[in-house]
Amino acid sequence: MLVGACYTLWRMRKNLIIGIKRGVADVRKAASSDATTIRTERDLSFRVVLLGIMVVFILMIALYFYFTQAIGGAILAAVVMLVTGFFFAAVSGNLVGMIGSSNNPISGLTLATTVVAALTMVVVGVSGSQGVAAVLGVAAVVCVSSAVAGEMLQDLKVGHILGGTPWKMQIGDIVGVVLAGLVMFFPLYVLHNSDLAQNPLTGGFGSKNLSAPQAGLMAAISQGIVGGEMAWPLVVVGIAMGFSLILIKVRSPMLFSVGMYLPLGTTFAIFVGGLIRGIVDKRAKKRGFNGAQKARVENAGILAASGLIAGEALVGLFIAGVVFMKDQMGSPPEFWALEIFDGIAPWLAIAFFAVLASYLIFVPVKKAGSPDEPAPPTAMM
Repeated sequence: MLVGACYTLWRMRKNLIIGIKRGVADVRKAASSDATTIRTERDLSFRVVLLGIMVVFILMIALYFYFTQAIGGAILAAVVMLVTGFFFAAVSGNLVGMIGSSNNPISGLTLATTVVAALTMVVVGVSGSQGVAAVLGVAAVVCVSSAVAGEMLQDLKVGHILGGTPWKMQIGDIVGVVLAGLVMFFPLYVLHNSDLAQNPLTGGFGSKNLSAPQAGLMAAISQGIVGGEMAWPLVVVGIAMGFSLILIKVRSPMLFSVGMYLPLGTTFAIFVGGLIRGIVDKRAKKRGFNGAQKARVENAGILAASGLIAGEALVGLFIAGVVFMKDQMGSPPEFWALEIFDGIAPWLAIAFFAVLASYLIFVPVKKAGSPDEPAPPTAMM
């Protein structure tokens, strides 16, 4: 993963430099935006932005001091968070704004931040569980800031196309981030405790049902560097494999590495999605669709798949809530009806999957429209 992340960042070095330059330019632009009279060019006041940065910086120092119990280590961890968060958010926002959300290199940026933060903790002498917690705190903040930066740039890009006012959209994004941070505690709490109730010894986040592989990888790296628990033979083998993938010109060593550490259930779902996309492309080619029709088919497929992803997440939270309530209420009679599906649930899932796959294949093809219609904007994910 580390070799793949470094190689990916190296290949993206030109875009990284462009993103950093634009991030610095945006800071300068925001500093002088008060003098701008054009509504579509007005951003939030730089004084407000600077005040928000200072408040977050102080809060992060307090959080990292709670982890490390050392004021020097807490300040240094907050500085690492601030610097890497600024530059990586600029990179993420630039790539997502120019290409799309699928090109947001969050995994590579998070791993790079984890390594930098871990080495920083080692230099200042913060070790043990306190140092590991501080490293994960830095990496988590930078990971979230990079992800939010990409989504906000998508939002602002659409607003620019539609003629929106940037500062109003930025306030809306800040409100959305704050509310999401406050609300997300509850579904996460329900997910963790519903699985923990079913498996008291092995349940919760990090278990088989809630594996959280990326978080586990971050924890392993931080424990290895800061805690001195690195399995160096395995690391050396992994480094050699990473260089081998580069030498044989694997298209994306990072994606190959991600596929190795992610659970099979996750990667297999992506594989099935690729198969469905391949079938759709073959049907479009067989029918002789032109570029405009292929763009409409692609947009319809992406929108349908995105809706299924969002729906799956909501249904998953609903199921976790049902399991949590069942545990808290001692399996009342209204839950007995759900138990009749235990034996036939796998077969129902296969049948329902066949219906969804058919929908994703046939419906987008029907949305191709007339060959004379102009091509729509291509959806970017």
